[in-house]
Amino acid sequence: MKNSILHLLLILVVPLGMYAQSSTESSLKLNTQLSAEMLDPVQYMRKVEILATHQKAMDRSQRSLTIGASIIAIMDYQSSNRDSKFGYLMRHPTSANEIGKTVSEVAIHSAQFSVIGNVNSWISFYGEALYNPEQSFGPGTTTALGRNTIHLRKGFVVLGDLNKSPFYAAIGKMDATFGQPGSVNPFTNSTNWHAFAGLGYAAQLSYHKAGLHLSAMAIQGGAQFRVLNAPVENTNVPSKLNNFALDGSYTLKFGRGSVKLGASYLHGTSYVQDFPVQHFNPGKENNPATAVYSTIQLGTFVFKGAYTTTLKVWPGTHNPNKPLDIYPASKVSSLSFGAKTDVMNRGNWKSSISFEFSNFVAGAKGSPWERQNQYVLGWSSQYKAGCRLFAELFHTQGYEPLNFVSGGHNPQNPGETWSDRDAKSYGVVVGSMVFL
Repeated sequence: MKNSILHLLLILVVPLGMYAQSSTESSLKLNTQLSAEMLDPVQYMRKVEILATHQKAMDRSQRSLTIGASIIAIMDYQSSNRDSKFGYLMRHPTSANEIGKTVSEVAIHSAQFSVIGNVNSWISFYGEALYNPEQSFGPGTTTALGRNTIHLRKGFVVLGDLNKSPFYAAIGKMDATFGQPGSVNPFTNSTNWHAFAGLGYAAQLSYHKAGLHLSAMAIQGGAQFRVLNAPVENTNVPSKLNNFALDGSYTLKFGRGSVKLGASYLHGTSYVQDFPVQHFNPGKENNPATAVYSTIQLGTFVFKGAYTTTLKVWPGTHNPNKPLDIYPASKVSSLSFGAKTDVMNRGNWKSSISFEFSNFVAGAKGSPWERQNQYVLGWSSQYKAGCRLFAELFHTQGYEPLNFVSGGHNPQNPGETWSDRDAKSYGVVVGSMVFL
């Protein structure tokens, strides 16, 4: 593992140094503010938009490379009223690393390394390597080799100069321009993010001027990295450009505040499989989704709200086997709202408190897989852009894994499910995010 990390750093950094020395008109630099926003996994989610708008204010008269890095270290404790059923999604919930009714740990949640390149005033690129054993889909425990890998999480090219034209374009592996998955929490992603934040191979065209932001994105089909499952000839093979997303928002600024309103459409989501549901398997047809969202800033107060829903039912949420066959198939939806305010601003330190509710609804009323709710009360203390210390109290209601959500995991008894709407868990997490 250590050798893999060393090799990755050598592969990335050595060419950068050679590049920086190859021309008197190029530079290798750090920009902690920009890198922190690009690498932040919770609060800043539209990475293409962030890079395009940052570049508008930067001097791009010469070629440059900006390197960044981050690491998130945590300690947490959780308690559940059900054996090995913990609804908190910031740790990938598997029986391999969640045993009994309590769990606790000290861990490296994730580490990232990024590169931002400016070729000229209208061509830029971004690449991000991620190590995240806590949320990896690999087999085994968090110490298993299969979950301790490094991969290119995001990478794209951006074309455009907002100083000269309101249009810009991007192509690569990027976040879907859909909804508002960002959170007011200092560490925990909202359930809305887990349910509908897409990541895939795509091409994007956007218009950004005077508060109006419009985006259209063509997305590779098949079962993508996150959420973007558009079946290709009844397979999950990503061999057609048959998915797309549309998004529009308007931000009105006034005095010390602003109001942002937005709406989105996504043509293909993950919620397509028949019973029994197995994640990343194909479905027979697309299941589109729509989203509406808003962000309001009033002085030091920030309020966020979003609602997302599929337009069709998820076929696999109906179990045809008794006694669970009484519950019809259901649409999938997620509601989130949160608030945040500064409580101290002294020198280079700024402290904030926040609260957020979010949920994931995937079953008929009363079904074991009806919903999973999440409540998070957070505190954070930020030092400039480079360090965030945080503590959170969280509570979940319901246990609703995507795989076999309505049952089918036991071929001998397909009429049982490991989903449990009455499962509850409580916990605390403390830690730090450090950006460079």
